[in-house]
Amino acid sequence: MGKKLKELAGGLTENQLASTVKESAQQIWLAGLGAFAKAQEEGGKVFDALVKEGESIQSKTRQMTDEKIAQVAGKAAGTWDRLEQVFEDRVARALGSLGVPSKQDIDSLSKRVVELSAAVQALTEGKAVAKTAAKPAAKDAAAPADPVVAAKPAVKPAAKPAAKPAAARPAARKPAAVKPVPPVTPADVLNTLPQTSE
Repeated sequence: MGKKLKELAGGLTENQLASTVKESAQQIWLAGLGAFAKAQEEGGKVFDALVKEGESIQSKTRQMTDEKIAQVAGKAAGTWDRLEQVFEDRVARALGSLGVPSKQDIDSLSKRVVELSAAVQALTEGKAVAKTAAKPAAKDAAAPADPVVAAKPAVKPAAKPAAKPAAARPAARKPAAVKPVPPVTPADVLNTLPQTSE
């Protein structure tokens, strides 16, 4: 590099060459500082402009991305719903072919069991009421409440047979207590179904 400078300087002395190089270096240094200052001054403005541009591009990109994601999610949800329905239909057919009752079958059976339990409850309560009503009716036969029946002459009962001794008489039976039938739940119905072994 030194040889090239000497060739460019031509007939200049070394002292003059050194001073020319020094001046050139000084000018380059000052140009660099000026460029740095200018870049710093303009750079802040350019940097701010780039930041604003980047923010606008980011918001546009985010909006477009959100729209695309929403479209894809909508399509995926519809596909999953159809897939789920197809799966449920196939499982229901497979269970039906194996003889496993469906939820609707179990619900209708449970409803029927509840209705039958209520009917049985009503019948057992009706028998208990009929038994208790029959005893007072027998006692009231001696004094009828109906005036037409009361107007008829009472037929005297035949002579009473001799009373049996107390030891020979059977003990009076108490009417059986009617136990209420508890309602049947769907779980009870399921427990009565035959279990299949796999």
